[in-house]
Amino acid sequence: MKFNKVALSIACAAGFTVAGAAAANADTVTVKSGDTLSQIADENNTTVSSIQSLNSLQNIHLIFPGQRLVINANNGDAAVSTQQSAQTTQQASQQQTTQQASQQQTMQQASQQQKMQTTQQAVASSSEQAARDWIASRESGGSYTAQNGNYYGKYQLSSAYLGGDYSAENQERVANSYVLNRYGSWANAKSHWLQNGWY
Repeated sequence: MKFNKVALSIACAAGFTVAGAAAANADTVTVKSGDTLSQIADENNTTVSSIQSLNSLQNIHLIFPGQRLVINANNGDAAVSTQQSAQTTQQASQQQTTQQASQQQTMQQASQQQKMQTTQQAVASSSEQAARDWIASRESGGSYTAQNGNYYGKYQLSSAYLGGDYSAENQERVANSYVLNRYGSWANAKSHWLQNGWY
């Protein structure tokens, strides 16, 4: 009989240890005098087999007053799941914030590049116009009706180039086409004029 009591005490201690470890992450109840496992299961909306499994009970008819039993391990899992979900949400929020910051930076860089290109185009355009005006001034004094032999108009183009159309619009169009095809730009045409006295 003493041996049985010792064995029973060891079994109880083991049961309490298991229950105590599981209780860290689960709901527990403390057994009161007169409680049965089926009564505890009914009061806590669970089953006897679930409580037996959670507490590693060898005999479902052998519980003791003061004994703590794990009755629901799901709440602990849910708490972990909720924490993981919160961490995932936070990480997603941080990633979204990082992406938005990156997109904003990209947009700012694109805007700056566009401004620089616009400025460069404006400078190039003004430089081209200045070269164009300089050539017109040297060739005809800027007159669309100036004539010098076979050369006519503001840019002193040959009559063959103008094709018989001496309008200001045609002179501008033909002169621009001639310069771009031959020199690539009015600035290059001006450089050629300065070196050779003609373009």
